[in-house]
Amino acid sequence: MDSCDRRVRAYKNGKTFDQCRDMAESMNPDFKKIIENNGKVLWTEILEKVDHDEIIYKLTLKFLRRDGYDIGNHKIPEVKKF
Repeated sequence: MDSCDRRVRAYKNGKTFDQCRDMAESMNPDFKKIIENNGKVLWTEILEKVDHDEIIYKLTLKFLRRDGYDIGNHKIPEVKKF
């Protein structure tokens, strides 16, 4: 039985999962600065910044939550500090 190896599966633009994770991690300092200056960043702003790449978008939100930010929900689509 064949299984998918996450290290070699290609996502958007042929990137591996690890490359997507690194890209999301590298974008987080920019989003944190925006949150510090404006008090929040909208989900749509994040989506535009990651060039509508769904996996990087989701990882970015995951890492922001990990770092202590409130990532909101479908009724409040924004990221802000707790």
